[in-house]
Amino acid sequence: MGNLPCTMKEIIDHAEKNYGDQAAFRYKVGKEIVEKSYRDLKKDSQAFSRVLEKQDMLGKHVAVIGPTTYEWIITYFGTVNSGGVIVPLDALLPAEEVCELLNRADISVFVYDELRKDVAKLVKEQCPGVQYVISMQKEESDTEALALTKLLQENQGEFPGKNSCDLDPDKMCAILFTSGTTGKSKGVMLSHRSLTENAVCLDMKIPRGTVSMTVLPIHHAYCFTMDILKAIYIGIIICINDSVMHVSKNFKLFKPEIVLFVPMIIESVYAKLKAATGVLPKKMVAKSAFGGNLKTIVSGGAYLPPEMVANFKEYGITILQGYGMTECSPVISTNLEWESKEGSVGKLMPNCEAKVVENEIWVKGSSVMLGYYNMPEETEETLVDGWLRTGDLGYVDEDGFIFLTGRKKNLIILKNGENVSPEELENQLYQNPLIKEIIVRENENVIEAEVFPDLEYAGKKRIKDIEAKLQEILDDFNKDIPAYKRIHALKIRDTEFEKTPSKKIKRY
Repeated sequence: MGNLPCTMKEIIDHAEKNYGDQAAFRYKVGKEIVEKSYRDLKKDSQAFSRVLEKQDMLGKHVAVIGPTTYEWIITYFGTVNSGGVIVPLDALLPAEEVCELLNRADISVFVYDELRKDVAKLVKEQCPGVQYVISMQKEESDTEALALTKLLQENQGEFPGKNSCDLDPDKMCAILFTSGTTGKSKGVMLSHRSLTENAVCLDMKIPRGTVSMTVLPIHHAYCFTMDILKAIYIGIIICINDSVMHVSKNFKLFKPEIVLFVPMIIESVYAKLKAATGVLPKKMVAKSAFGGNLKTIVSGGAYLPPEMVANFKEYGITILQGYGMTECSPVISTNLEWESKEGSVGKLMPNCEAKVVENEIWVKGSSVMLGYYNMPEETEETLVDGWLRTGDLGYVDEDGFIFLTGRKKNLIILKNGENVSPEELENQLYQNPLIKEIIVRENENVIEAEVFPDLEYAGKKRIKDIEAKLQEILDDFNKDIPAYKRIHALKIRDTEFEKTPSKKIKRY
């Protein structure tokens, strides 16, 4: 990999040295736009490292939860660059589930956005391993939580001080939870090298000072590696979108030139562009919608229909389609403006090789995960002699471009990039005695449950309208889970599902 950095600390040092007082981040606080330079980024993340040092928490596991904020980002870098392990959590998870993950990931320090103060309350009761709870917004520390702002002010200075901090690029520095096909989310263990080389190994020829806007959830590897880590390395000005409700307003405010989207956003944006196209030329419609400067959309997280690339071309915007998975930090391949193939999900990254085994794509390289945290069997199933079994069916052409043809695993990949394990939902619903057999799957972009009810139980309990009762069960179930996992369609069978010889339901 030549002289490229292999730790995130080296990326921050490189950025501070080369871009210094240039804006690294822009974001809104009330009506004001706040700007932080690359020098601030290093200084503030070092202050967080010093906070951990003072609390005797160096090398420990730190969880962070909340939407994309500057405070979230310095928590991340302050942890990993002082030898700790960061665990970014989905800001939409129910509090009970967050606590379960905090315990499973052996968390000692919990940093939260005030939007999730419900979790902070629960942590005290349910997470005995957590020694410090830190709020990103509190002005003053209190019995509930320490105030991050205050801690950063009190711990300014160089890190490491007298004690050296040699980072091993190949040691775990992050655990990212992803939907498990076994019904239990799995903690993907990533190293400095896997995340860093994924971010820096490909020169996308994006000029320094390019303005981007980050819209996707930051706990996803795709958003963090590409929107944050890669952007810092090449000196981009990263504008933080403060809410899904404000995306179009913030496009006009920040005027980004490049943005990362998932297919669901791309398709809904296209519908709006199409609706607005009439008298005005298409390129003018796009300029008005996106603030005037948008040239490039990078698409990932799920499959994008190839016609979308051509559709956006008419509006003067290039879509670069990529492919990846959390287990690969996450980018495996991407199309570039000067190197792309229609219908493909891009060319393999320079640090990645691929082979096809029984139609399944296997990949190998420095971005591949170390394994699943405390899950040796699942690790063994997914990693074979250093090769990552992607679960995706397809082929690699002679030029190294990947073409996908389907999924081997049952995992549902939604258009918003979220992964949903059907088994996870099935296992929970099986607890209801009216459900004898169930299959959860995707059908026309919504999650559907097909149920064979227990008729004997229904008779005993004198349930006359089985369909209405099952719908009620689903409605109750949907209340307590993140919106993207909700089941929106119900199908009822009058016969059992067909089974395999080992008595498993045949899914297809």
